[in-house]
Amino acid sequence: MNPSPRKLEIIAVASTLFKEKGYSAVTMRDIAKAMGIKAASLYNHIKNKEEILTFIIISLAEEFISGMEIIKNSNVNSLEKLKQIVSLHVDITSRNTNGMASLNNDWMHLKDELEHYLALRKEYENSFRGILKSGIKNKEIANSNEDIMLFSMLSTLRSLYIWIPQKEDLDSKKMAANLSDILLNGINN
Repeated sequence: MNPSPRKLEIIAVASTLFKEKGYSAVTMRDIAKAMGIKAASLYNHIKNKEEILTFIIISLAEEFISGMEIIKNSNVNSLEKLKQIVSLHVDITSRNTNGMASLNNDWMHLKDELEHYLALRKEYENSFRGILKSGIKNKEIANSNEDIMLFSMLSTLRSLYIWIPQKEDLDSKKMAANLSDILLNGINN
């Protein structure tokens, strides 16, 4: 997918509206109004609202998969890979908080690409779980339930889009390091 600059502008405006109102509440007319154009003009660039949502969600999911592949294949220990996963989430979320809201809140509205998205999500979670299992096996992390670890970490990482926009002086590297420390070491010294 290599959308035109105008299509990217429409997607950016729509993703802001999706985050503010929720996908179901936004109409093509709302998107056109926010852009200062007539709704009919949108259809020169976009088939429908679902096409926008699909682009947002699938492109983000594929970006996470690409990042996870690099992390999985890196020649570092599991603990370092987990830190890289945290950095991946901070980086992607800080660049696209609106899209992350759609990824987390509106994925169930996908029609034609729902199965593809769910497969990408499962692949990502299985890769993450595999790194946790490897870390337990190699005694790099506590021998605990990897599903609970996965749930705890992903719950925090998936909700970053709520918190990050409020941080105007965000230092992504510092935030990722601090978040990794808390997620991987806890809050008790």
